[in-house]
Amino acid sequence: MGFQFAETMAGTVEWDKEPGVQHPFSFEVTAEAASTRAHLRDGKAALHGTVHAPPLARAADADGTITIRPVGRRIIRYELQFTGDDGSLYELVGQKDIRWRDLTRSFTHLAAEILDGEHRRIGACRTTFNLKRDWWSFLRSFRSL
Repeated sequence: MGFQFAETMAGTVEWDKEPGVQHPFSFEVTAEAASTRAHLRDGKAALHGTVHAPPLARAADADGTITIRPVGRRIIRYELQFTGDDGSLYELVGQKDIRWRDLTRSFTHLAAEILDGEHRRIGACRTTFNLKRDWWSFLRSFRSL
């Protein structure tokens, strides 16, 4: 038995080639772990969704992993690969560092980087999970598999 849930994070991206210029950025993903037992061992689940990172990727299909270890390692780590509108491969890598004294912020804010195919940083993202707007749909998205 496994689980599934959906999450949306939105904010801005600042491309390294355009310092100081912020563009809208978001991603919607569904996390899925086919086995709760395997997930408890390594904390990993598959991610599938869409990345919106204009002008690099207007609506790119994305696949990757999420590592959910809020107690032992105190992290939630995202690694999403996608193809930009230019046909090149990119990766979003970010991590929520869980702080027990600031739970709301640490579970809802994600700083991430976008890397090119050679793992060079090309942009920095700041995203949030909108509690007011998305909390209920997030809770309803949880499913047993």
